[in-house]
Amino acid sequence: MAFVVTQLCRDCVDTACVAVCPVDCFYQPKDVTDETPNMLLISPEECIDCAVCEPECPWEAIYPEEDVPDVFEADIALNEKSDTERDLFELAEVKEQESPAAEEIAANKAKFGL
Repeated sequence: MAFVVTQLCRDCVDTACVAVCPVDCFYQPKDVTDETPNMLLISPEECIDCAVCEPECPWEAIYPEEDVPDVFEADIALNEKSDTERDLFELAEVKEQESPAAEEIAANKAKFGL
């Protein structure tokens, strides 16, 4: 089992999760396209299932693979793309930014019916 970054990260790209990852398994697209959206991804091959990233994500976008909500089922394959099409991605770097407000998190989730 690996952890999965879902579309809740799309265009938010907060790297608090990257900062705590002990194995540097977070990637981001080199070029943002419909197939490689502006979000972080977790390499399922590199993820060691330590779970430290999940509570650090201020957007609540990270789930254990078996707990990914149905609306984000396609994100499992999207995260796998960071392994199968590695040349499209680069290792994510930590960037300082303000955490979102509770209202922003709720509005982001509401877009997906959560």
